[in-house]
Amino acid sequence: MSVEAMTLDGRVDGEAQRIAQGLRLKDVALIHQLVERYQYRLVRYLIYFTGRREHVEDLVQETWLRVLEHGNRYDGHSRFEPWLFAIARHLTIDHSRRRRNLSLDTGSSPDKDLLSEPQAKNDPSPFEIAARTEDAHRLSVSLNLLDPIYREALLLRFEEDLSLKEIANIVEAPVTTVSSRIYRGLEMLRSQFKGESNGK
Repeated sequence: MSVEAMTLDGRVDGEAQRIAQGLRLKDVALIHQLVERYQYRLVRYLIYFTGRREHVEDLVQETWLRVLEHGNRYDGHSRFEPWLFAIARHLTIDHSRRRRNLSLDTGSSPDKDLLSEPQAKNDPSPFEIAARTEDAHRLSVSLNLLDPIYREALLLRFEEDLSLKEIANIVEAPVTTVSSRIYRGLEMLRSQFKGESNGK
């Protein structure tokens, strides 16, 4: 669970409210704290989302400027991370449309029976395998081979520990679509890992 832990009744605790209040006041010290806390995660998200490192630094700076300019739109009723990633995502899509050099295809329609948290069979996911072994580099390479929509969904679910609903809000898609992307992304990663193992 992230820093803005959820309370039993589903409301976000005082940390999110503190962030919301600080953003409304354009508290520069708070912005510096948020940059320190989330910069690495924001950079990682944008690299995985775009599949490249170029322009990421500009997108990160522009994201923080938007946070400062539009901080009054964050109400503190939900975790800060999904709101931050949604800003970064919108900026990235706008940037790609202007430059027309980044494919962020929305992929095929979702399977309607994937409403729950996806678990591909009973085998451990590639993320769990990588965490238990020295396969972090292999995982990173394999993720880069996926389409952006699958790479993004896997990163937000397993690296950022966001719920399906939070991811759905970020990517502006139904929960079923998010669940399908995660499931299919895991299946593609599993196939790649098995293919590499068989090729050795």
